[in-house]
Amino acid sequence: MKKLSIVIVFGLIISILCGCGAGKENKQKSLGDLPTVTVGCDNYSPFSFMDANGNVTGIDVELAREAFSRMGYAPEFVFINWEDKKNLLAKGSIDCIWSSFTMTDREDEYHWAGPYMRSHQVVAVNEDSDIQTLEDLEGKVMAVQSTTKPEDIIRSHDGTLPELRKVISVQKRDLIFILLSKGYVDALAAHDTSVDQFMEDSGLKFRILEEPLQTVDLGVAFDKADTRGLNIQLTDTLKEMQKDGTVKQIISKYLLNEDSYLEEE
Repeated sequence: MKKLSIVIVFGLIISILCGCGAGKENKQKSLGDLPTVTVGCDNYSPFSFMDANGNVTGIDVELAREAFSRMGYAPEFVFINWEDKKNLLAKGSIDCIWSSFTMTDREDEYHWAGPYMRSHQVVAVNEDSDIQTLEDLEGKVMAVQSTTKPEDIIRSHDGTLPELRKVISVQKRDLIFILLSKGYVDALAAHDTSVDQFMEDSGLKFRILEEPLQTVDLGVAFDKADTRGLNIQLTDTLKEMQKDGTVKQIISKYLLNEDSYLEEE
């Protein structure tokens, strides 16, 4: 009887181990059904951010999930240091950059998919500021997020803005709003959507100048050495999503006046 009990127990252990192994194999098979595309993004509401439940969401996240699904890929989202985005792409740590990324005037830096959406680079000031126009910024201090389109515009000295006294570039986007609210800078430059979203989230109030810095196209960036052609396939897929109304439907979940952000056909 003692020997029989040992045999039965041993048999049960083997069955459990085999069952666990099979379950692990099935899980790996399920996860491996679609090839993964690693999407590098910034914590940049309403385009890519963590919701209250810790899930990655936003306009670009939803667009990426739908587009890559149609292409037969499963996107995996990774929040990156925005200043390192180009190096991460070149090293293969990420497959693409998709996070309200301006492709205008950067067409030769990457292989692009898109454009899929328009955005407006604007200047915002405190509500009681005497700054009313871009010309009023002469001699003022401006805050921008580093390696962004507003920083490119300001530092290019292309005549869009008068001579500023100082430009403060910070790594984290939220810092530009804090600097302005505390009066450490006179103005900030950013996407209009990010200004609106920060005001909604924080309760702080800013005033966006009527004249935009620039209206730009948003796209998805792939490394110049990437020869897979994913950018071409993704461009075609995004065009399909624009035609069937998917892009508009997703944008409307996060922004008012969604037509103002749609690419003209």
